[in-house]
Amino acid sequence: METIQIYHTNDIHSHLKRWPRIHQFLTSRRKHHEEAREEVFLFDIGDFIDRWHPLSDATHGQGNIELLNESGYTAVTIGNNEGVNFPYESLNHLYDKSKFDVVVANLYNKNSQHPAWLKPYEIYQTTGGTTIGVIGLTAHYSLLYELLGWHLTEPLEELGKWMQILKEQSDVIILLSHLGLSHDEQIAMKYPEIDIILGGHTHHTLPEGKQVGHTMIAGAGKHGRYVGHVTLQIDEKEPIKKQAKLYNVLELPPVPDEKATSRELYRKGKKILNQKITTLTNNQDSFQVTELSQILCDALREWCNADCAFINAGLILGSLSGNVTAYDLLTICPHPINPCKIELTGSELRKVLLETREKDWAEKQVVGLGFRGTAMGSSVYSEIAFKENNDIFINDMELDLDKTYSLAIPDMFTFGHFFKEVFPNKQKEYFLPEFLRDLLKWKLQQ
Repeated sequence: METIQIYHTNDIHSHLKRWPRIHQFLTSRRKHHEEAREEVFLFDIGDFIDRWHPLSDATHGQGNIELLNESGYTAVTIGNNEGVNFPYESLNHLYDKSKFDVVVANLYNKNSQHPAWLKPYEIYQTTGGTTIGVIGLTAHYSLLYELLGWHLTEPLEELGKWMQILKEQSDVIILLSHLGLSHDEQIAMKYPEIDIILGGHTHHTLPEGKQVGHTMIAGAGKHGRYVGHVTLQIDEKEPIKKQAKLYNVLELPPVPDEKATSRELYRKGKKILNQKITTLTNNQDSFQVTELSQILCDALREWCNADCAFINAGLILGSLSGNVTAYDLLTICPHPINPCKIELTGSELRKVLLETREKDWAEKQVVGLGFRGTAMGSSVYSEIAFKENNDIFINDMELDLDKTYSLAIPDMFTFGHFFKEVFPNKQKEYFLPEFLRDLLKWKLQQ
């Protein structure tokens, strides 16, 4: 008999307030199991890094890698936050100093080769001789990866390419899946040879795991609220029992000075970002068009080289005045939202713009889609004017219903929750890796 202890985290999103406690827990549990001569593995399932946090933004994620190293992670896979929120070179060197393996089977460079910093899978061997094959997959945002210079394959098809190799080399197969729960369930049904799926991306919380056929699926929520733990019992190199549980981080033993430690991580990033960009006098109100929100909207139109643009004022979360730094821009515009340009007929553009002027638009609550605020806020326009009887003018010319116009918008409006009658079938051009705050910085420096 052999007992293997597997701990996992996912979708921390740089919520490092709880990290000192998580770190202490993981290191103490590792020591406990090793003293009991039990094998211990520690995996992260992606989106550990999120550029809303000053440390993550200022160090291009390198500060997060140091934390994973200190906690002794065995291997990680990447999430979309690591994958599409950094320029090509930043991701290509993100793991240069990692002391753990990076497993992502479906990420390639433009030469159809896996980059040097990752492996599609890794085989580990316990002291008892059991071989454990670990493979990773990340969410299929293929268009965004292509724009950054990467090539992403369809994850289930990619998994099929490696299953025979994994079966030949492994007694136990573990999938690190940043795909979401529904995909995990689909994989468990299609590939019963997979013993454990450690999941993420959809922030699902499975207190005792979920058994689907032969496969145990586990997920530990988001933002470091839980640490996942799967105990695997092996007899004659065959898994005979799997048990999953979650630890509530707030119920774990506190760490001396843990608040000061997490504040120091924040302060470290803030210090690096404390570079003066410009000097402003400005007041902010999400329900009114302000100088700052108008500057951002104009910057969006210019960056995308579009005929017109609109944003929601709720994207600006605070006011700026006096000397403005990169940290200030991160504070008031933390969203991982990219510019996007879409081509519309005048008739389609009119329908979209009138929707942004509806009575309840500004009060709409927005959750997800990269938006880190609360309410939509008023609409802010660039080269768009409204006259009497809802007559619309673009670049001081009356809207021609048959003409084609280019509209620049925050990409959150293109993900299927807004303008459902117009946007879904339209060709969209995304601009990566710049976030909206990068455009605001560019415009302010002008």
